[in-house]
Amino acid sequence: MGNELRLTELGHTWLLDIDGTLLKHNGYKNGGDEVLEGVEEFFNSLREEDTVVLLTARSEDMREETEKFLRMAGIRYDHIIFGLPTGERILVNDDKPSGRCMGYALNKRRDEKLKINCVIDAEL
Repeated sequence: MGNELRLTELGHTWLLDIDGTLLKHNGYKNGGDEVLEGVEEFFNSLREEDTVVLLTARSEDMREETEKFLRMAGIRYDHIIFGLPTGERILVNDDKPSGRCMGYALNKRRDEKLKINCVIDAEL
């Protein structure tokens, strides 16, 4: 996954799945969670004013264990939504009147490196 996003200077909201995107898929069921390659670099690239919302199909009773691991791994987040369905995640957002796209959806192969190249463009 080598996606480039040209983004405004505004704060951003990141919606990120946990298993298979940030952590090894079902690692918590098979001996323990494991941070995927590229995740640390991605989180280091986020700006302070960005908001991070994590999404997971893990049940609510996994909250304490999951949050403990995320803190230990240095994965920053503002909110986590547990107990989501295992089907597709659909993002719907409106564009600005200027035509500027205000919503993106990126797909990556499960358990592969997380690589998103964000370019902040003052002209947008």
